[in-house]
Amino acid sequence: MQVALLIVMLSVVIYALTAKRLSSTMLTSPMIFLALGYVISLGGVVPSEHSEELLHIVAEAALIILLFADASLTDFNALKKRYLWPKRMLLIGLPLAILMCSVAASMLFPSWSVFAAALVASILAPTDAALGQAVVSNKSVPIEERRTLTVESGLNDGLALPVVLFFACTLATIEGEHNGNFLIFTAQQLILGPAIGVLVGWLGGKALLKSVNRGLTDTQFEGIAAIAIAILAYLAANMVDGNGFIAAFCAGLAFGHVVKERVKHVSEFVESEGQILVWGSFLLIGIVLLPEALSALTLPMAILIGLSLFVIRPLSIWISLMGTDAPPITRLFFGWFGPRGLATALFALLIVGDINHSYAEPVLVIAINAVWISALLHGMSAAPGARWYSNKKKC
Repeated sequence: MQVALLIVMLSVVIYALTAKRLSSTMLTSPMIFLALGYVISLGGVVPSEHSEELLHIVAEAALIILLFADASLTDFNALKKRYLWPKRMLLIGLPLAILMCSVAASMLFPSWSVFAAALVASILAPTDAALGQAVVSNKSVPIEERRTLTVESGLNDGLALPVVLFFACTLATIEGEHNGNFLIFTAQQLILGPAIGVLVGWLGGKALLKSVNRGLTDTQFEGIAAIAIAILAYLAANMVDGNGFIAAFCAGLAFGHVVKERVKHVSEFVESEGQILVWGSFLLIGIVLLPEALSALTLPMAILIGLSLFVIRPLSIWISLMGTDAPPITRLFFGWFGPRGLATALFALLIVGDINHSYAEPVLVIAINAVWISALLHGMSAAPGARWYSNKKKC
């Protein structure tokens, strides 16, 4: 594991020292780390068993931070009064995408259980704005469009996670992989997790505000406290058989609601510190999972990924925004810039150990291939796509 960790740290240092220059190109961090990991795997420098162990540790930590940080930035008051577009995309577009992808998966894999098809569809549903960073950070793109993509990608992974867990638990129970009462287990995962998360996030936010008001802490420590609160929610939920990842997401929602105006500063720290975990996850995915995923990719899998990226996501977003003031060009823009990122890969890793092997392997293969294909296509199209859209809006 030391060799794998050494390579991860060295890669992060090199990228961080050249990040500004690379940000002006079409090369995104996911593209670079996935490709680097794949090259390293071909050289056989890192033992696969050690890399796999490290991947699970880094990936779980990254997912906890990612879910908490994204959720903490949610402004419920603003979301209620404004931002009709992301609300429609989350409440209509996300379920519609899962439904359409489930139908497509059932047709492409007729021997699969309907729950397996729904599981892979829910894993492919979350989006990651980081893969299209050139869009959400491009000032020429109107701010409402950038906010919409940021809000949607920040919330849809947390909303999709309970769906992923539900279908995974259902599939495991049907296939005899899960012992015990299915209803009790599902209730523990989907009820206790959110309850613990909200409690920890609310208490943590209140404690932070009191500490700040009394001068007991400083801004440089607030982000550290937020990371600890996210991990605390995860561990506390696991101790009572709730789902720790859902707890981290709900803790972020509660924490952000409590600290309000301080949340941007805190979340920026959490996200910046969490980048090392995100980059490390992509690198280790490239080392551990990408080679096997490429070799196991079949035509039906490739078709499903293509449909998800080119048809299902754009169509679901188009339908969800019908009746709003979003013009056709904006609907197309939102429909394309829904890249599949770290959440898709980590959700697949999260459930593969709990479902039947006949489903686990193809689900993981589909997820990992979707991530690298999306990283390539959305990364290369982000900058030119943002320029094209801003020019069209000016016309």
